[in-house]
Amino acid sequence: MKILLVEDDKEISNSVSKALRMSGYDCDQAFDGQEALDYLDYIKYDVVVMDIMMPKMDGITAVKYIRRTNNHVPIIMLTALSELDDKVTGLDAGADDYLTKPFMIKELLARIRALTRRGDIVDNKQIGNVILDSQSFEIKTDSKSIRLTNKEYKLMELLIKNKNQILSTEKIMTEIWDLESDAEINVVWVFISSLRKKLESIDSNYVIKAVRGLGYRLEEKK
Repeated sequence: MKILLVEDDKEISNSVSKALRMSGYDCDQAFDGQEALDYLDYIKYDVVVMDIMMPKMDGITAVKYIRRTNNHVPIIMLTALSELDDKVTGLDAGADDYLTKPFMIKELLARIRALTRRGDIVDNKQIGNVILDSQSFEIKTDSKSIRLTNKEYKLMELLIKNKNQILSTEKIMTEIWDLESDAEINVVWVFISSLRKKLESIDSNYVIKAVRGLGYRLEEKK
């Protein structure tokens, strides 16, 4: 499996790339967003691990460009930013997952494994006016569509399967995140928030409601 690591701090980059290679991955290193785009023009990668704060071109700009070229390579954002809005911005740009620095290598490896296990994705599903497309990784209505990340797809699939039922945050964590993952429980809210915005953007007649103290429920808009 081939990974592109994009990190401007050479000490961190060398340390992470060494760990990836020791874990059996083929790893190329880029040190800014533009260099990453140059690699992606010629080489097909299985996963891109992308820092946000970099010279020449930041990670968010690079991810947006990658998605505009219709490249669906799974992308994990690395960021020192801890605010919810910063994480959602990365997901909205097209990232599939994120890790906040500092992180453990075993957590990065778990995220990579989770992103590359796409074989369990089921056929298209529909709820109300929304179609979940398993081929394009999009949610669609008659007039609009938007691409989902791998985790957003699995979350939407889980919500559809359990429509009108309350799913606890713990249940969602168990179903969507790798059992070996060190992801904190608030990661669920980050992805719920991003998915809500995408449903709204396509004029979905279903919404994700928070049920205080219990969890989340996909229900018809009233």
